[in-house]
Amino acid sequence: MTPALAWLTAFMVVPCLLILALAFFQRGTYGGIVYELSLDNIAQVFDPLYGRIFLKSAGIAALAATIAVVIGYAAAYAIASMPRRHQPILLFFAVLPFWSNYLVRTYAWIVLLNREGLIVSFTRAVGLEGELPQMLYTETAVVIGLVYNYLPFVILACYAPLSRLNPEIHEASRDLGASEWTTFRRVTLPMTVPGIATGFVFVFVLSIGNFVTPALLGGGQFQMIGNLIYDQFLTSNDWPFGAALSMILIAIMMGLLTLQTFASEKASGQQRSEKVDD
Repeated sequence: MTPALAWLTAFMVVPCLLILALAFFQRGTYGGIVYELSLDNIAQVFDPLYGRIFLKSAGIAALAATIAVVIGYAAAYAIASMPRRHQPILLFFAVLPFWSNYLVRTYAWIVLLNREGLIVSFTRAVGLEGELPQMLYTETAVVIGLVYNYLPFVILACYAPLSRLNPEIHEASRDLGASEWTTFRRVTLPMTVPGIATGFVFVFVLSIGNFVTPALLGGGQFQMIGNLIYDQFLTSNDWPFGAALSMILIAIMMGLLTLQTFASEKASGQQRSEKVDD
């Protein structure tokens, strides 16, 4: 484990510690860093203005994660229901978008959603008249971009527990008179909650700190926390405050990942106990 631990220490732990230390210094009059200890940056993070940006970011991330879970779970369920020999190729198609660059995938949505894009051209071609509502540079466009870019994570997270389900459980449920919907609601869904939770947390954590998608598909019409941190480092040249915002965001992410890990372990432990009792 030494190489992996050394890699994580050098490229994750040390940078996080540097950012944490930077949050307790001050910005110089003309930018730069004044190495005088202060809690002003930490206090400023909790200003209502920045609190609203955090809540806005969390709301968009939660909406994107929820939509991604609904679509991703349905796709994973469909893949897991197919014959075993077909599942690898279907999973390959599910992760195929990862073969292209994130920026390229995001720019593709600009081509689709702009007023002269493919969607507008298609509606004109089929004879639909009238002006379509603004699609690009909206919250909806940002949510679409986040869902599209992170959907494969949800499909893989949900597919793992679905593929391990024992088919005999479903047969037993149907033999006892349960319908397909009852079997899904009371058997399949509870046993795959860890995968759903994992997919939701993945998308939420990746979305709440994202700054590329809001900048490109949001067009600067509103700010998410990732854009705010980006601006502090590269526009305002206020590295200490940017570091303070970053540490709060990292704390939120780590808290969610920790809760998800404990929840998954608890669910796995319960399933193992039920198997032992059986």
